[in-house]
Amino acid sequence: MTGETAAGCLSKLDKLESQSVFIIREAYKSFKNIGMLWSIGKDSTVLLWLAKKAFFGHVPFELIHIDTNYKIPEMIAYRDRLARELKLRLVVGQNRKALVEKRTFPDGLDRISCCKELKTIPLRQTLDGTGPRRVYDPHRDAWEDLESAKPYNAVIVGVRSDEEGSRSKERVFSSRDEKSEWDVGSQPPELWNLYKTEFAPKTHVRVHPLLDWTELNIWEYIEREGIPTIPIYYNQGAGKRYRSLGCYPCTNPVDSNARNPREIIEELISGKFRNIAERSGRAQDIEGGGTLETLRKEGYM
Repeated sequence: MTGETAAGCLSKLDKLESQSVFIIREAYKSFKNIGMLWSIGKDSTVLLWLAKKAFFGHVPFELIHIDTNYKIPEMIAYRDRLARELKLRLVVGQNRKALVEKRTFPDGLDRISCCKELKTIPLRQTLDGTGPRRVYDPHRDAWEDLESAKPYNAVIVGVRSDEEGSRSKERVFSSRDEKSEWDVGSQPPELWNLYKTEFAPKTHVRVHPLLDWTELNIWEYIEREGIPTIPIYYNQGAGKRYRSLGCYPCTNPVDSNARNPREIIEELISGKFRNIAERSGRAQDIEGGGTLETLRKEGYM
Protein backbone atom coordinates (compact mmCIF):
# COMPACT_ATOMS: atom_id res chain seq x y z
CA MET A 1 0.00 0.00 0.00
CA THR A 2 1.46 3.38 -0.99
CA GLY A 3 1.58 6.30 1.42
CA GLU A 4 -1.01 8.12 -0.69
CA THR A 5 -3.39 5.13 -0.62
CA ALA A 6 -2.92 4.69 3.12
CA ALA A 7 -3.67 8.38 3.70
CA GLY A 8 -6.82 8.00 1.63
CA CYS A 9 -8.00 5.21 3.96
CA LEU A 10 -7.80 7.39 7.06
CA SER A 11 -11.10 8.44 8.58
CA LYS A 12 -11.90 12.05 9.44
CA LEU A 13 -11.13 11.33 13.10
CA ASP A 14 -7.83 9.65 12.20
CA LYS A 15 -6.76 12.73 10.24
CA LEU A 16 -7.75 15.10 13.05
CA GLU A 17 -5.95 12.92 15.59
CA SER A 18 -2.79 12.77 13.47
CA GLN A 19 -2.75 16.53 12.93
CA SER A 20 -3.28 17.27 16.63
CA VAL A 21 -0.58 14.82 17.73
CA PHE A 22 1.82 16.46 15.28
CA ILE A 23 1.01 19.93 16.68
CA ILE A 24 1.48 18.78 20.29
CA ARG A 25 4.86 17.26 19.47
CA GLU A 26 5.95 20.38 17.57
CA ALA A 27 4.96 22.54 20.55
CA TYR A 28 6.85 20.37 23.02
CA LYS A 29 9.93 20.42 20.77
CA SER A 30 9.79 24.18 20.17
CA PHE A 31 9.26 25.66 23.64
CA LYS A 32 11.44 25.28 26.71
CA ASN A 33 8.85 25.44 29.46
CA ILE A 34 5.40 24.40 28.26
CA GLY A 35 2.23 23.35 30.04
CA MET A 36 -1.29 22.35 29.05
CA LEU A 37 -4.46 24.08 30.23
CA TRP A 38 -7.01 21.58 31.52
CA SER A 39 -10.47 22.99 32.15
CA ILE A 40 -11.71 19.45 32.95
CA GLY A 41 -14.29 19.72 30.17
CA LYS A 42 -14.68 17.38 27.20
CA ASP A 43 -12.41 19.34 24.83
CA SER A 44 -9.41 19.66 27.12
CA THR A 45 -9.83 16.05 28.24
CA VAL A 46 -9.70 14.94 24.59
CA LEU A 47 -6.57 17.09 24.36
CA LEU A 48 -5.14 15.23 27.35
CA TRP A 49 -5.79 11.90 25.58
CA LEU A 50 -4.06 13.20 22.45
CA ALA A 51 -1.05 14.24 24.55
CA LYS A 52 -0.91 10.73 25.99
CA LYS A 53 -0.92 9.34 22.45
CA ALA A 54 1.74 11.81 21.32
CA PHE A 55 4.13 10.60 24.02
CA PHE A 56 3.13 6.92 24.23
CA GLY A 57 1.11 7.13 27.42
CA HIS A 58 3.26 9.68 29.22
CA VAL A 59 2.35 13.36 29.63
CA PRO A 60 5.73 15.18 29.79
CA PHE A 61 4.42 18.58 30.89
CA GLU A 62 2.31 20.01 33.70
CA LEU A 63 -1.45 20.35 33.45
CA ILE A 64 -2.76 23.74 34.54
CA HIS A 65 -6.24 24.29 35.99
CA ILE A 66 -7.65 27.66 37.05
CA ASP A 67 -10.00 27.08 39.96
CA THR A 68 -12.56 29.85 40.45
CA ASN A 69 -13.86 28.24 43.66
CA TYR A 70 -17.27 28.11 41.93
CA LYS A 71 -16.77 25.15 39.61
CA ILE A 72 -19.50 22.51 39.65
CA PRO A 73 -18.38 20.13 42.44
CA GLU A 74 -18.37 17.07 40.17
CA MET A 75 -15.73 18.78 38.04
CA ILE A 76 -13.23 19.06 40.89
CA ALA A 77 -13.84 15.48 42.02
CA TYR A 78 -13.25 14.28 38.45
CA ARG A 79 -10.09 16.41 38.16
CA ASP A 80 -8.50 15.02 41.30
CA ARG A 81 -9.46 11.43 40.54
CA LEU A 82 -8.08 11.51 36.99
CA ALA A 83 -4.87 13.25 38.09
CA ARG A 84 -4.28 10.49 40.62
CA GLU A 85 -5.20 7.63 38.26
CA LEU A 86 -3.15 8.92 35.31
CA LYS A 87 -0.29 10.21 37.49
CA LEU A 88 -0.52 13.75 36.15
CA ARG A 89 1.44 16.64 37.60
CA LEU A 90 -1.33 19.17 38.15
CA VAL A 91 -0.90 22.90 38.80
CA VAL A 92 -3.92 24.76 40.21
CA GLY A 93 -4.03 28.55 40.07
CA GLN A 94 -6.52 30.75 41.91
CA ASN A 95 -7.10 34.44 42.65
CA ARG A 96 -7.34 33.99 46.41
CA LYS A 97 -7.23 37.75 47.04
CA ALA A 98 -10.36 38.34 44.94
CA LEU A 99 -12.18 35.54 46.76
CA VAL A 100 -11.23 36.91 50.21
CA GLU A 101 -12.27 40.43 49.17
CA LYS A 102 -15.52 39.05 47.65
CA ARG A 103 -14.89 40.46 44.16
CA THR A 104 -17.14 37.83 42.57
CA PHE A 105 -20.50 37.56 40.82
CA PRO A 106 -22.18 35.78 43.80
CA ASP A 107 -21.06 38.74 45.94
CA GLY A 108 -22.55 41.36 43.57
CA LEU A 109 -19.94 41.86 40.83
CA ASP A 110 -21.14 41.65 37.22
CA ARG A 111 -20.39 38.37 35.42
CA ILE A 112 -17.80 39.69 32.97
CA SER A 113 -15.80 41.40 35.73
CA CYS A 114 -16.05 38.20 37.78
CA CYS A 115 -14.57 36.23 34.86
CA LYS A 116 -11.69 38.68 34.74
CA GLU A 117 -11.07 38.41 38.49
CA LEU A 118 -11.42 34.65 38.83
CA LYS A 119 -10.19 33.43 35.43
CA THR A 120 -8.15 35.98 33.47
CA ILE A 121 -6.05 37.37 36.33
CA PRO A 122 -5.15 34.04 37.98
CA LEU A 123 -4.44 32.49 34.58
CA ARG A 124 -2.05 35.30 33.73
CA GLN A 125 -0.38 35.11 37.16
CA THR A 126 -0.09 31.33 36.99
CA LEU A 127 1.46 31.47 33.53
CA ASP A 128 3.96 34.24 34.34
CA GLY A 129 4.92 32.60 37.64
CA THR A 130 3.92 35.51 39.89
CA GLY A 131 0.82 33.92 41.39
CA PRO A 132 0.45 31.17 43.99
CA ARG A 133 0.17 27.61 42.74
CA ARG A 134 -1.16 24.48 44.39
CA VAL A 135 0.70 21.57 42.84
CA TYR A 136 -0.20 17.89 42.88
CA ASP A 137 2.82 15.58 42.76
CA PRO A 138 1.63 12.14 41.53
CA HIS A 139 4.78 10.38 42.70
CA ARG A 140 4.17 11.39 46.32
CA ASP A 141 0.38 11.55 45.94
CA ALA A 142 0.53 14.87 47.76
CA TRP A 143 -0.29 18.55 47.24
CA GLU A 144 2.20 21.38 47.75
CA ASP A 145 1.65 25.16 47.90
CA LEU A 146 4.07 27.44 46.03
CA GLU A 147 4.01 31.24 46.23
CA SER A 148 5.77 31.67 42.89
CA ALA A 149 7.40 29.52 40.23
CA LYS A 150 9.12 29.51 36.86
CA PRO A 151 6.91 31.02 34.13
CA TYR A 152 5.57 29.07 31.16
CA ASN A 153 6.55 30.47 27.78
CA ALA A 154 3.85 28.45 26.02
CA VAL A 155 0.67 26.57 26.88
CA ILE A 156 -1.37 24.04 24.93
CA VAL A 157 -5.09 24.91 24.96
CA GLY A 158 -8.18 22.93 23.92
CA VAL A 159 -10.21 25.63 22.16
CA ARG A 160 -12.08 24.98 18.90
CA SER A 161 -12.75 27.56 16.19
CA ASP A 162 -16.46 26.59 15.92
CA GLU A 163 -17.12 26.97 19.65
CA GLU A 164 -17.32 30.76 20.00
CA GLY A 165 -16.82 33.73 17.68
CA SER A 166 -13.47 35.10 18.85
CA ARG A 167 -11.91 31.63 18.84
CA SER A 168 -12.41 31.40 15.08
CA LYS A 169 -9.80 34.18 14.77
CA GLU A 170 -7.11 32.15 16.49
CA ARG A 171 -4.05 30.55 14.90
CA VAL A 172 -2.68 27.15 15.87
CA PHE A 173 0.43 28.88 17.26
CA SER A 174 -0.98 32.15 18.63
CA SER A 175 1.31 34.81 20.09
CA ARG A 176 0.60 36.95 23.16
CA ASP A 177 2.76 39.65 24.66
CA GLU A 178 4.54 39.23 28.00
CA LYS A 179 1.28 40.14 29.80
CA SER A 180 -0.57 37.38 27.89
CA GLU A 181 -2.56 40.01 25.99
CA TRP A 182 -3.75 39.12 22.48
CA ASP A 183 -3.51 41.36 19.39
CA VAL A 184 -5.86 39.70 16.90
CA GLY A 185 -4.48 41.63 13.93
CA SER A 186 -0.86 40.65 14.49
CA GLN A 187 -1.31 36.90 14.10
CA PRO A 188 0.72 35.38 11.24
CA PRO A 189 -1.06 33.41 8.48
CA GLU A 190 -0.84 29.63 8.65
CA LEU A 191 -1.05 28.45 5.06
CA TRP A 192 -0.79 24.78 4.07
CA ASN A 193 -0.36 23.82 7.75
CA LEU A 194 2.96 25.65 7.96
CA TYR A 195 3.26 26.93 11.52
CA LYS A 196 5.39 29.70 12.95
CA THR A 197 7.12 28.34 16.07
CA GLU A 198 9.83 30.97 16.52
CA PHE A 199 8.86 34.16 18.32
CA ALA A 200 10.56 37.21 19.79
CA PRO A 201 11.83 37.03 23.41
CA LYS A 202 9.14 37.47 26.11
CA THR A 203 6.41 36.38 23.69
CA HIS A 204 3.91 34.03 25.31
CA VAL A 205 2.43 31.44 22.94
CA ARG A 206 -0.92 29.63 23.07
CA VAL A 207 -0.98 26.41 21.04
CA HIS A 208 -4.37 25.17 19.75
CA PRO A 209 -4.31 21.57 18.46
CA LEU A 210 -8.13 21.30 18.36
CA LEU A 211 -8.96 24.34 16.21
CA ASP A 212 -10.21 22.20 13.31
CA TRP A 213 -12.33 19.90 15.50
CA THR A 214 -16.10 20.34 15.90
CA GLU A 215 -18.34 19.49 18.84
CA LEU A 216 -19.45 16.41 16.90
CA ASN A 217 -15.85 15.33 16.27
CA ILE A 218 -15.10 15.64 20.00
CA TRP A 219 -17.97 13.36 21.00
CA GLU A 220 -17.19 10.88 18.21
CA TYR A 221 -13.61 10.67 19.48
CA ILE A 222 -14.74 10.29 23.11
CA GLU A 223 -16.95 7.39 22.05
CA ARG A 224 -14.28 5.75 19.88
CA GLU A 225 -11.52 6.03 22.48
CA GLY A 226 -13.65 5.30 25.53
CA ILE A 227 -12.49 8.50 27.24
CA PRO A 228 -13.98 8.90 30.74
CA THR A 229 -16.02 12.08 31.05
CA ILE A 230 -17.93 13.76 33.84
CA PRO A 231 -21.40 12.21 34.41
CA ILE A 232 -23.12 15.62 34.35
CA TYR A 233 -22.56 15.69 30.57
CA TYR A 234 -25.35 13.09 30.45
CA ASN A 235 -29.00 12.96 31.45
CA GLN A 236 -29.16 11.50 34.96
CA GLY A 237 -32.95 11.02 34.84
CA ALA A 238 -34.32 14.57 34.95
CA GLY A 239 -34.18 15.14 31.18
CA LYS A 240 -31.31 17.62 31.47
CA ARG A 241 -27.54 17.57 31.03
CA TYR A 242 -24.66 20.03 30.73
CA ARG A 243 -23.47 20.71 27.20
CA SER A 244 -20.70 23.08 28.33
CA LEU A 245 -19.14 23.23 31.79
CA GLY A 246 -18.26 26.27 33.85
CA CYS A 247 -19.01 27.93 37.19
CA TYR A 248 -22.29 26.85 38.77
CA PRO A 249 -23.73 30.39 39.30
CA CYS A 250 -23.42 31.08 35.56
CA THR A 251 -23.89 27.71 33.85
CA ASN A 252 -27.20 26.02 33.12
CA PRO A 253 -27.99 22.54 31.77
CA VAL A 254 -29.86 21.97 28.51
CA ASP A 255 -32.96 19.87 27.92
CA SER A 256 -31.73 16.53 26.68
CA ASN A 257 -32.36 12.82 27.17
CA ALA A 258 -28.88 11.76 26.01
CA ARG A 259 -27.37 9.33 28.52
CA ASN A 260 -24.06 8.49 26.78
CA PRO A 261 -21.73 9.73 24.00
CA ARG A 262 -23.61 7.79 21.29
CA GLU A 263 -26.90 9.49 22.17
CA ILE A 264 -25.20 12.91 22.26
CA ILE A 265 -23.78 12.19 18.78
CA GLU A 266 -27.27 11.29 17.57
CA GLU A 267 -28.62 14.58 18.97
CA LEU A 268 -25.93 16.55 17.16
CA ILE A 269 -26.47 14.71 13.88
CA SER A 270 -30.26 14.97 14.06
CA GLY A 271 -30.05 18.73 14.38
CA LYS A 272 -31.56 19.09 17.87
CA PHE A 273 -28.88 21.68 18.70
CA ARG A 274 -28.25 22.92 15.16
CA ASN A 275 -29.46 26.45 15.89
CA ILE A 276 -28.47 26.56 19.57
CA ALA A 277 -24.94 27.72 20.40
CA GLU A 278 -22.88 25.20 22.34
CA ARG A 279 -22.17 27.77 25.07
CA SER A 280 -25.78 29.01 25.24
CA GLY A 281 -25.94 27.83 28.83
CA ARG A 282 -23.00 30.06 29.80
CA ALA A 283 -24.51 33.35 31.00
CA GLN A 284 -21.25 35.31 30.73
CA ASP A 285 -21.17 34.67 26.96
CA ILE A 286 -24.58 36.31 26.60
CA GLU A 287 -23.54 39.33 28.67
CA GLY A 288 -20.32 39.55 26.64
CA GLY A 289 -22.20 39.97 23.38
CA GLY A 290 -21.68 36.33 22.47
CA THR A 291 -17.95 36.53 21.80
CA LEU A 292 -16.02 37.45 24.97
CA GLU A 293 -13.39 38.89 22.64
CA THR A 294 -12.55 41.73 25.02
CA LEU A 295 -11.78 39.30 27.84
CA ARG A 296 -9.77 37.06 25.52
CA LYS A 297 -7.62 40.00 24.41
CA GLU A 298 -6.72 40.46 28.08
CA GLY A 299 -5.66 36.84 28.43
CA TYR A 300 -8.88 34.85 28.93
CA MET A 301 -8.86 31.32 27.52
